[in-house]
This record gives sequence, structure tokens and C-alpha cells, in this order.
Amino acid sequence: MSMSRGGNTTLDLQPLLAESDVGNREQEEKMGGSADRASLLNGSGSKELSHREREDSALFVKKIGSALFYGLSSFMITVVNKTVLTSYHFPSFLFLSLGQLTASIVVLGMGKRLKLVNFPPLQRNTFAKIFPLPLIFLGNMMFGLGGTKTLSLPMFAALRRFSILMTMLLELKILGLRPSNAVQVSVYAMIGGALLAASDDLSFNMRGYIYVMITNALTASNGVYVKKKLDTSEIGKYGLMYYNSLFMFLPALALNYVTGDLDQALNFGQWNDLVFVLQFLLSCVMGFILSYSTILCTQFNSALTTTIVGCLKNICVTYLGMFIGGDYVFSWLNCIGINISVLASLLYTYVTFRRKRAPDKQDHLPSTRGENV
Repeated sequence: MSMSRGGNTTLDLQPLLAESDVGNREQEEKMGGSADRASLLNGSGSKELSHREREDSALFVKKIGSALFYGLSSFMITVVNKTVLTSYHFPSFLFLSLGQLTASIVVLGMGKRLKLVNFPPLQRNTFAKIFPLPLIFLGNMMFGLGGTKTLSLPMFAALRRFSILMTMLLELKILGLRPSNAVQVSVYAMIGGALLAASDDLSFNMRGYIYVMITNALTASNGVYVKKKLDTSEIGKYGLMYYNSLFMFLPALALNYVTGDLDQALNFGQWNDLVFVLQFLLSCVMGFILSYSTILCTQFNSALTTTIVGCLKNICVTYLGMFIGGDYVFSWLNCIGINISVLASLLYTYVTFRRKRAPDKQDHLPSTRGENV
């Protein structure tokens, strides 16, 4: 405020206007800074979301790829084993299992020497770390081959679906995984179809039924324990395959010797048939590939998914099995039961592998709650 010579009073507003301009500039700077930080936050959130989407897509491809790999491997070895054991009348499924163990040891041993694969060296506590997988692995292989030899492929495929229910129950008890209602409905439908098919089996074989039911229990146990060991052990999938075969080689050899299967196999008259030898060797190598694909599928999916993918391949095995081996007797009730089980398998596949993109995006949205800006 200033006084003029005439006695009039005037206000000097320049300091107030200057102070107001400073305040306005500070407010604009704050707003601009907030907008910049918000823009940066939104940009980082978008990048994080895009990165998570790429990871989800890659994981989805691995899930589908490992499941298809396992299904193809399981189909091939079933057909080859049936040809060797039934079409050529090879006398010993125990000797064939010994050949598959040998192939796994040789392939993985050479792979480690060539640094193509890597797994920890043998230690005193290695067996304890992977127990009871070696016993389950050997039993599953032997009884599975025994069931393949004694039953027709369509009935073998139908009875193998009982392993699905066993796997689901073991996952609930050991891993704490509770399946959804849609999964449970598909599993129960598969079991119902398998029971209907088995009720009209015109080529009933009690020993084959026992072999398959033992294989079902061991398959369920193998899938669940493989998942558990892969999550808690540093041995890895290659180590599990190698040491399962290594620890069970001598027991398998001893069992072949005691039962006389070793002599029967060595004295088999078709060893000079080149086609038979090639199929026998293919069966041995496919045993290794099946073991690898089983562990891979279980690692990227679940034990129950691995089990049902194995039953899905039985769609092809079932219908081809009517012509392979020559030991299937057709009936309408059996055929209806098989098709019910097949449709239920397709339902489970849809439920398992469908992508729920909307919930995933909600889960992956970045949150700023509690963050300092």
C-alpha cells in the first residue's frame, strides 16, 4: 500500500499477483508430475501385462505339446508291443521290459557323456530321494506289458480307464488337488463306459484283468509321485528316468532268470527275422521315449491330465486293436461302452485345456494399492 500527495490511497497489487502466479505454476507442476507418473505407471503396467500374456501363451503351448507328445508315444508303444508279443508270439513280456530298461540306461548315459542332458551323479541317498518311484516304475512296466499280451487291445484300453479314478483320488489325498465338478463328471462317465464295455467281454481272461488293474494302481501312483518328486527334488526329469531304470535293472534281470523267461527269450526262433528285430528294438527305444514323455506331460500339466491323455490315445488303439493281434471278439454292448468312455475323455480334454483368458487378465492386472508414488 502507498500514499499519494493528494491524500488518495492506492493498493500495490504486484506482490499479490506475483505470489498468485507462483502458486499457479506450482500447482501446474504438481498436476503435470502426477500425470507423468500416472503415464509411466500405466506404461509399466501394460508392459507387465503383455509379458505375463506371453508367458501364459508359452506355457499353454508347452502343456498342449507335452500332452500330444505323450499321447503319440503311448499309442506307438502300445501298438508295437502288441505286435511283438501277440502277432510274433514273443514268449516273455518280462524280457521285453528288461530291454526297455536297458535302452533308457544306455540312451541317457550317452546323453550325459555328450552333455546333451544333465542330471546329478549317483550318491548314497539317491535311492531314498526318489523312492518309491523305482518300484512303481518297474511294476507298471511289467504288468502293463503282461496286460497287453493277455488281453485284446479294445478291452485293455477300456480297463485302463480305471486308472483315472485312482489318480484323481490320489491327487486329492497326496497333493491336495480337488478337481472341478466338470472334471469329476467326465471321469465318472469314463468309468461307467469302461464298466459297460467290460460287462460284455466275450474273450474274458482273469489273469489279464488282474494285470491291468495292478497297472492302473501303479500308473496312478507313478503320476502323482513323479509330480511330487519333480516339485521337491533336485534330481530332475532326466535323473528320475535314469535312476529308475538303473536301480531296477538287476531286480528285473533276476526276475527274468528265476522265472525262466530269460532262457525262453534267448531261445526264441524269430531272432533271425530282421523285421521282428527292428520292432523289438523299436519297442525298447519307445519305452524310453514313453518314460520321458510321461514325466514331461506330468511336469507341465498334472498327473490326472497325463493319465487321461494316455486314455485318449486309446481311441485309436481301440479301433485299430480290432484288427491288430486278432484276439478281439466284437459285441454291440462292448462297442457302446467304449464310445461312452471316449466321449467322456473328449469332454475332459475340453474342460482341462480351454483357456480362461478373462479371469487370467483380471488376476494379472497390476495393483497400485499400498505403493508409494
